[in-house]
Amino acid sequence: MAKTSRRMRRVRPNRSLWKMGQRPKGHPHRFRWLRKFPFKLFLGIICVFLLFEIFTLPIFSIFSLDTKNPKETALMQQRTEEARERGKKLNIDYRWISLASVPKHVRKAVLIAEDARFYNHVGIDWHEVGESFETNWEEGRIVRGGSTITQQLAKNLYLSTSRDPIRKFKELLIAGMLEATLSKKRILELYINIIEWGPEVFGIEAAAQRYFHKSARQLTREEAARLATVIPSPLRHKPSELTPFLEKKKEVILQRMSTR
Repeated sequence: MAKTSRRMRRVRPNRSLWKMGQRPKGHPHRFRWLRKFPFKLFLGIICVFLLFEIFTLPIFSIFSLDTKNPKETALMQQRTEEARERGKKLNIDYRWISLASVPKHVRKAVLIAEDARFYNHVGIDWHEVGESFETNWEEGRIVRGGSTITQQLAKNLYLSTSRDPIRKFKELLIAGMLEATLSKKRILELYINIIEWGPEVFGIEAAAQRYFHKSARQLTREEAARLATVIPSPLRHKPSELTPFLEKKKEVILQRMSTR
């Protein structure tokens, strides 16, 4: 009887020590994939969302811009909707003028004010992006933007004034498509004709008529510089204002115009 007990102890050692480091047989590995499922699901949703945003880009509209002038922009629609929410009706002043009809000093003022390296980049000016980031970091707030004329055109034509990352992502994609499809001359022509220059005012011709009572063809160097100073915030400032802030910006633009 004693021999039998010793044999049984040798055959059946302590179970907890024998199975140490091993998984219980009653728990198969078939559910292990559930641990990675939340991450995969999240990644899949992000990919589907980005693909949807890419497929909804205005590809055909961009190709048509080479020969057709836009009748309305996304920003015009946004301003109209904002006015409707306030119970008002917006009467947009939007007049087209060819780039050849715009004096050279007017074009130069706009380029100096908004995108001095316009002819040296392909839609995104990484140098300006770096400079803007450094300036904003030092100031602790956004005081300088890094968007090129092409990016601003993309935003005005097809997007909104929202600052969410998805809008910015689409802006970069559209800017690249605009640069790949259109000439620099056409991009600049579209830009000066559709950007906002005040309440209900869109484009250089409408702005010249509103603030200086003349065609853009007749704008002087000083008037061109004044118009260029308010492009970043056309709803806050008017080109006809004589504030110290605008006067300083105007003098800087005029000085740079004289050296280029």
